[in-house]
Amino acid sequence: MTSKSTIMDTNSFSADALDLLDGETRQLVERRLTVLGGAYRLFYQHPVHLVRGEGQYLWDAAGAKYLDMYNNVASVGHANPTVARAVADQMMRINTHTRYAHENIVDYSEQILATMPSEITRAMYMCTGSEANDLAIRVAREYSGGTGIIVSSEAYHGNTDLTSRHSPALGGGQPLDAACRRVRVPSADAMGGPGSLARENSGQAFAHEIEKAIDDLESHGVRFAGFLADSIFSSDGVHPGQAGWLAPAVDVVHRHGGVFIADEVQPGFARTGEAFWGFARHGVVPDVITTGKPMGNGIPVSGLFARDEVLSAFSDRLPYFNTFGGSPVSMAAALAVLHEIQTRDLQQHALQVGERLRTELRRVAERHAGVGEVRGVGLYTGVDIVSPADGQTADGALALAVLEGLRERRLLTSVAGAAGNVLKLRPPLVFDMRDIDRACTTLDETLTALDA
Repeated sequence: MTSKSTIMDTNSFSADALDLLDGETRQLVERRLTVLGGAYRLFYQHPVHLVRGEGQYLWDAAGAKYLDMYNNVASVGHANPTVARAVADQMMRINTHTRYAHENIVDYSEQILATMPSEITRAMYMCTGSEANDLAIRVAREYSGGTGIIVSSEAYHGNTDLTSRHSPALGGGQPLDAACRRVRVPSADAMGGPGSLARENSGQAFAHEIEKAIDDLESHGVRFAGFLADSIFSSDGVHPGQAGWLAPAVDVVHRHGGVFIADEVQPGFARTGEAFWGFARHGVVPDVITTGKPMGNGIPVSGLFARDEVLSAFSDRLPYFNTFGGSPVSMAAALAVLHEIQTRDLQQHALQVGERLRTELRRVAERHAGVGEVRGVGLYTGVDIVSPADGQTADGALALAVLEGLRERRLLTSVAGAAGNVLKLRPPLVFDMRDIDRACTTLDETLTALDA
């Protein structure tokens, strides 16, 4: 099985391929490598030079138009005019830190908390999802008195020192925290995929895995602190499962005195269609909720929302301050995003368009032996790319070939899963019914070319 770090390296530009680029792009990439080095890896073996966006579309420097099926950052669409105006207007007035009183942070906190369970009453703000998850782990440890955090086997929760140590998706080069335990997410079939025989038991089976991980922590003298999870399990290969299957695991967490941290960077802000928050599909109430990318449509802003008694265990003892977190401009962006989602009913839109997209993708799958299961919820879909020889074995190399073929045909996305064989389709929420035909036709053409 290919490690995640290898997948990330393969699905990125290599300086060895510099001679294959045309003049203008080559010059730009050379300049980039000179000043940024290799840490900031470019997507694709042939990098895309993007200069403009609108809604779900992007344009490169040559004027070619791309369909974006990857970016949940621009959740309400690239260059959204409502968000752009809100940011510009606020920037022309004032932008400073949260040590001064300002309406935006209070207005947003009241409005976003109204979308959450009544038990969640407190808010804090940062700039990135990594910072939010970093703080969430610290809060869980203070509240529980433990240090052991459980994550899924291919989880990604951030790039700070603390969150990277709880992100096995970064691969073998990234050491995990000694008090971190990984639990395998059930297969798509076990969680209620097409033809499943085990869907009734998947929730209990996963809860048993959590219980075993807690027992393992305790057997090593480590007190359990909490379970940190993205409820759509995106890095594990997009496994949303049947609504409600996660509830037994959360019950186990609480029974053992732990904190359930719902990482909503991927499934939140109406992405699943079935609920505004991913965890809400499962009928559970988290102790801590973290948000990031889609919250500001490209403006750096993230949040942590929690039960009062859980957050107080941290905030009443330890000061926390984030210079740019919760600034008037970032809150103006967040308010505008929330307004767009609610007034345009993008949650229902995500539900309807996502269901139709998967229906059409399954029709494409019927024509190609290299496509396995298509699964997802709302506007988050995973497409298994498998060996055409048996129609079952994960095929990461073929998935990367598909990815490059889609890029050549001007459709942008990425891969996920332990073997890097799952196409991760996660377009802006404004992705529309009219885009489905282009997306499916492009995938069909790419697979046909590879079949040949």
